[in-house]
Amino acid sequence: MKITLKDGSVKEYASPMSIIDIAKDISEGLARVACLGEVDGKEEDLRTVIDHDCQLNILTAKDEKGLAALRHTASHVMAQAVKRLYPETKLAIGPSIADGFYYDVDPATPLTAEDLPKIEAEMKKIIKEALPLERFTLPRNEAIEFMKEKEEPYKVELIEDLPEDAEISFYRQGDFTDLCAGPHMMNTKGVGKAFKLMNLAGAYWRGSEKNKMLTRIYATAFATKEDLEAYITMMEEAKKRDHRKLGKELGLFMMHDAGPGFPFFLPKGMVLKNTLLDYWREIHKKAGYVEISTPIILNRKLWETSGHWDHYKNNMYTTVIDEEDYAIKPMNCPGGVLVYASEPRSYRDLPLRMGELGIVHRHEKSGQLHGLMRVRCFTQDDAHIFMTPEQIKDEIKGVVHLINQVYSLFGFKYHVELSTRPEDSMGSDEDWEMATEGLRSALEELGLPYVVNEGDGAFYGPKIDFHLEDSIGRTWQCGTIQLDFQLPQRFELEYTGADGEKHRPIMIHRVVFGSIERFIGILIEHFAGAFPTWLAPVQVKILPISDKYADYSKEVLDKLTEAGIRAEMDTRSEKIGYKIREAQTQKIPYMLVVGQKEEEEKTVSVRSRFAGDEGASSVESFIESIQKEIEEKNLRETVKADEAK
Repeated sequence: MKITLKDGSVKEYASPMSIIDIAKDISEGLARVACLGEVDGKEEDLRTVIDHDCQLNILTAKDEKGLAALRHTASHVMAQAVKRLYPETKLAIGPSIADGFYYDVDPATPLTAEDLPKIEAEMKKIIKEALPLERFTLPRNEAIEFMKEKEEPYKVELIEDLPEDAEISFYRQGDFTDLCAGPHMMNTKGVGKAFKLMNLAGAYWRGSEKNKMLTRIYATAFATKEDLEAYITMMEEAKKRDHRKLGKELGLFMMHDAGPGFPFFLPKGMVLKNTLLDYWREIHKKAGYVEISTPIILNRKLWETSGHWDHYKNNMYTTVIDEEDYAIKPMNCPGGVLVYASEPRSYRDLPLRMGELGIVHRHEKSGQLHGLMRVRCFTQDDAHIFMTPEQIKDEIKGVVHLINQVYSLFGFKYHVELSTRPEDSMGSDEDWEMATEGLRSALEELGLPYVVNEGDGAFYGPKIDFHLEDSIGRTWQCGTIQLDFQLPQRFELEYTGADGEKHRPIMIHRVVFGSIERFIGILIEHFAGAFPTWLAPVQVKILPISDKYADYSKEVLDKLTEAGIRAEMDTRSEKIGYKIREAQTQKIPYMLVVGQKEEEEKTVSVRSRFAGDEGASSVESFIESIQKEIEEKNLRETVKADEAK
């Protein structure tokens, strides 16, 4: 058989060979670090025997899929350690995830943070034992009995829910056996030493609040200790930047038991939010968009026509008005479609770009709620573009340029994914192929690198997703461009072409911020609450040295306010050093210290978050300087402490 490797070279073998043996034949060093194989694109255990011509890619922990296999094996090691220490614990599921792995368990007595070091120590013993992972399968009935004998009710339920013809596989490592599809490392030693248990959390079985609350043990693992240490450092920094903590400290927003997942914006938070929305309106007006507003509740018939009732109902809140079913909108698009259909349209009207800062509601499970990042009510900065087929590429390129303009302003780097048709979708194959190709060709003409995310499109069309990278390296999906042939058909939208005939428009759904609430959460963490001056809820804090200078401080405050600068005055009878520290804690960009000299000379002593003491300035010069910074939306860099001196 001929095995074609990733580099294009070909290995020939006279008899079947396991992937690990092929790795050894290539290099003993490769075999030592191999995690799994890809055979014709399908992930397989290293112990898998190949008996036919194929393409083979041997993956290590430097590869995303290889690292996932290492982490998945680590989750089994963690489960084995838990069972050794707490034998009465029942096991649920333990997958690898984007930044580590977890295992959901049902312990006889509650686990606490004090248990994590014990579990880690037991994991180290299991890894040192280098237990081989052995895969085997059982017929359905035997598999169910096997797990019943082990008194693992969650595993029994999982098996019972598998299709009748599913292959039911298990992995055994020493005294521990788990239901699992794999793939896994060859033995427990392959997990290595670079792992850490992070924290405990509650998790409903199968994600439903109707089921029992289990204990989720979060952990992570990497190929090297250096990678692990870098990750832990990042997580420690993330804790300091947590938008929930900073949002409370800076008086931006609050959550309340009266409505879990429904954020309350406080006065300073509203300044931040409205500043973002003002900027949104400014750039969209320049880009040729008109703004509309559509109702928050619309009847069932509309949602049936749009397809949401069949494809999205579980995420919608419904109500009854005059004995008729209504739904609170989870998306703005059907309302935008009705506005388009409200009057005759000509090809001369197209492209028609309609923006809407619409409030939407989506039913998120309580266990998935997370500050502003995952809420049940949010403002979506939607826009819907109606166009002719010939305008598709130019409109997509225009949206990409707009998104790039916004993300560059905040200092975000990003990468792009092209998401294709999901299983739960509507429309013809031809429409989906045309829409996907439209997005693909626009990206290629822009020279924008992208990866394909198979099956993750919207139910009505493929999409381009923009994933931001924040200041500590985490990524967030925000902007999206979705190309839709379906809603114009379902709502029978038309325009009159140059030929005098009726034609069907094509529709783009797109967001830049995405959820305004989520974007604010990301900005809080990206800037650690220290917003650029143009965005800061309070841009200047005036600090009189004593009550004697309150009148002059008030004159300065009035001048700043009249100039459109968001300023406050600290009138407390505190020492100036205390006032400065307080303003720094509140991450105010500028502090103006006012004392006898400043009053006599009609100046202010300027201190900034960026450079410390910036010296004396006339009020007029300071206003001119900060106005320019705000107008240009500059991102001033904070200098190092020794430079500030």
